[in-house]
Amino acid sequence: MPSQPADPGRRVVITGLGVVSSIGTGVAEFSAALRAGRSNVRPISVFDTTGFEHVNGCEVTDFEPERWIRQIDFEELGRASRFSTAAARLALADSGLSQEALAEARCLISVGSTDGESHELDQLVSMELHGGPESMSPRLARRISAGRLATSIARELELSNVETSTIVTACSAGNYAIGNSFDAIRFGDADYALCGGADAVCRKTFTSFYRLRSIAPDCCRPFDRNRMGILTGEGAGILLLESLESATARGARIYAEVLGYGLSCDAHHPVAPHQGGIARCMELALANAGVKPGEVDLISAHGTGTKANDLTETAAIRDTFGERPPRVVSMKSMLGHTMGAASALAAIGCSVAITDRFIPPTINHVETDPECAIDCVPNTSVEADLRIVQNNGWAFGGNNSVVLFGRYDGQAVGV
Repeated sequence: MPSQPADPGRRVVITGLGVVSSIGTGVAEFSAALRAGRSNVRPISVFDTTGFEHVNGCEVTDFEPERWIRQIDFEELGRASRFSTAAARLALADSGLSQEALAEARCLISVGSTDGESHELDQLVSMELHGGPESMSPRLARRISAGRLATSIARELELSNVETSTIVTACSAGNYAIGNSFDAIRFGDADYALCGGADAVCRKTFTSFYRLRSIAPDCCRPFDRNRMGILTGEGAGILLLESLESATARGARIYAEVLGYGLSCDAHHPVAPHQGGIARCMELALANAGVKPGEVDLISAHGTGTKANDLTETAAIRDTFGERPPRVVSMKSMLGHTMGAASALAAIGCSVAITDRFIPPTINHVETDPECAIDCVPNTSVEADLRIVQNNGWAFGGNNSVVLFGRYDGQAVGV
């Protein structure tokens, strides 16, 4: 639980971004979709939705794993591992770093997830229910290890001097993975890190939210007076991190600097967010990054589109930033709730927003809930000279995570 300012002697920067999402694959498509305020909401097709009144979601469509997964048989991998592995390949290509150079260095692979390979588990359970244990597919069973979300990246990129981990702090896990990688680079435990999150739409999670009466019938409307809940989504966001010294030595493009992060677990309630715990996490992140609240230009909110989240999160933001907080946007209005990939995809959104100098919109917006009292940049992106952006991630059980990103301008923050 970092609370002290990060060691300024080893700065950490983002030089590669890999995206598999419902609104685009690759950072260029993803950034263009965010700027345009696109979504790809449609009826869920990856599992049988018979019997559900509401069936919309944010699936990844037209995904061709063979384009990105070349060294291993993608048929060995579950849906989420295919996403994470493809996103890692995209991040490496985007960074300009060769696969050979990465293989010669010390590398950390850290991937967050909520469900792991629950999509495959759903199928195994269905097989057992309909045909007994003997009908269960051994090949399908071999796909279900959540550890494969990280280890498949190492296998695909042929890395041996590598540490892999899958972090399962649910919907805040992407930020946890980024924080873990930030520390590894900052303290010299790794030369490069591939980090982020991945999840696939699955029946288990959709049903859980449906029974909580949290699934929206049409679209996700964060902070809107008439919001009706979340839409489940899927995808992967993987970032390549390295030290500033490494990036400048090889002439790499720098999207943003990782300034610091904060983690907290208030353990207040199994599913309900806790205002004090969320505020505490934001305070820890600001302290770790050495950033004052007034220096933050934009907050990428967890922003699920449920009343409990929206009201609690905006109240905690006012507790931390005062009655005139920075703009607060929710990319889930476009992406749906991608679970363990959510804060990782949002982190990539923050990075391109800093680099390309715009604020993504909160779409599907009609009327801001007066209890939220924020500028959520409704429906249309705006040009903005962003210097520091905060990325929020909350999860069931009170697992909270916040990461601060800054524009790299050759100077330390505050100079």
